[in-house]
Amino acid sequence: MPSVRHVSHAFLERQGLTTVFGNPGSNELPFLAGLPAGFRYVLGLHEGAVVGMADGYAQASGRPVLVNLHAAAGSGNAMGALTNAVSSRTPLVIVAGQQVRAAVGPEANLANVDAPTLMKPLVGWAAEPACAEDVPRALAQAVFEATLRRRPAYLSVPYDDWAAEAGENSPAVLDRRVERAAAPSPAQARRLAEEVAAARRPALVLGGDIDSAGRFEDAVRLAERLGGPVWAAPSAFRLPFPNRHPLFRGVLPAGIAPVCAAFEGHDLVLVLGAPVFRYHEYLPGRYLPEGTRLIQVTEDASAAARAPMGGALVADPGAVIDLLTDRLGSPAAPPGPYRPVPAPARAEGPLLHPEQVFAALRDELPGDTAYVVESTSTNAAWWRQMDLRRPGSYYFPAAGGLGFGLPAAVGVALAQPDRPVVGVIGDGSANYGVTALWTAAQHRVPVTIVLLRNGTYGALRWFGGLLGVPDAPGLDIPGLDFTRIAEGYGVCARQVGGAAELRAALAERPGGPRLIQVDTALTTPS
Repeated sequence: MPSVRHVSHAFLERQGLTTVFGNPGSNELPFLAGLPAGFRYVLGLHEGAVVGMADGYAQASGRPVLVNLHAAAGSGNAMGALTNAVSSRTPLVIVAGQQVRAAVGPEANLANVDAPTLMKPLVGWAAEPACAEDVPRALAQAVFEATLRRRPAYLSVPYDDWAAEAGENSPAVLDRRVERAAAPSPAQARRLAEEVAAARRPALVLGGDIDSAGRFEDAVRLAERLGGPVWAAPSAFRLPFPNRHPLFRGVLPAGIAPVCAAFEGHDLVLVLGAPVFRYHEYLPGRYLPEGTRLIQVTEDASAAARAPMGGALVADPGAVIDLLTDRLGSPAAPPGPYRPVPAPARAEGPLLHPEQVFAALRDELPGDTAYVVESTSTNAAWWRQMDLRRPGSYYFPAAGGLGFGLPAAVGVALAQPDRPVVGVIGDGSANYGVTALWTAAQHRVPVTIVLLRNGTYGALRWFGGLLGVPDAPGLDIPGLDFTRIAEGYGVCARQVGGAAELRAALAERPGGPRLIQVDTALTTPS
């Protein structure tokens, strides 16, 4: 009779979940024993970095990925990073170790008495199998729940279960396949097409799910059929549309009143693959202008249910893009040329303006470079200077939780080793995921980290002004030298001064990870 571990490993292998991101504790060792030869274990030195790397890897590969965490302590360490994975709807399959079954009730050390409750309601599904024989089936459910819900799933497994006999029915999971199709019905498709075609001034709002689903170019075709302005949904974690396309108006501001102002004069707002809406700054007002209707199309049923206004269709946005593109016909007029990039702003004194840094990235790196960005205070400078025309060009922490950027850049580069990957990381956020540098060094990951050092939490300083608390303590972080930190983790690093030196450094093509630190002037997100 095969063991639970044997059947589980075989199931994971058939599902293609052979890359495991983890930071093991004692409870996890029995699961990791005897991993088949085709498996790859990617060690992270902190659980937050582990989940950040897995998040980036899953987004870039378009597939679920396996994460192995310790019981309560390790899972708790990972929860901050999990908030980003939840908001980006990343299908992480988290398998956590648990004490032996006999030791859970007495609360032995490293036991998690109610493991699923710890992770709820953050993850989409959480469970602990009722018995050892149920582990393979529960593991399969975790994989399918993560895939179908597009949200992390969590399975806690007592470590003595792995050596138990699997039972005669357990191999039935090996051939399981669960798929989802969610195209609109003919009546829904007809009604939606009629509403869109009847709009005099339609506007299009695209969410990160469009890029995640590989619908970047399809969204461009639909937008050109509609001929109206296009925005990225607020708090964008992926770029679903070329940012210098003549129809693109940028990322919607994350406040109620400014979103309403953006839609003034439009009779229909079509939102594809996004919540309605992920506001941030509290700027109250009307949700929509008088006479404006909103239609949301999303696969996320909870996002449709909680929206405060408009109609919603729970369906595959990609299928809706196809049917609308087909029914709307050819565009009335060509969209025109892409907008030119303005000359970068310059800072007073010796520091570089972030726009100078981003202009160097744009000019010196290949056009298909994927950027993982976690430098919030430079947001406005970023969008002024970048020219991103390809799918999968932009990743951002979906829930705003710091610590995503540096690990996610490593994960994206692991998933796409033939594509240039750059992490654009602020000195404030870098500290939350800096241990990912060690993983990058160990795996010789070809990733470039551009570290913007301004010595402060720039976004918080901006928020201090908004909230009327400019004298809040704890906003400055002087004395950090990330070149020395990176070298300690085994990553080549250098400090650059002026724009010419930065451009020369970026033009180099090293074979492994590198960090480039550049001192920049303080800017605001908008």
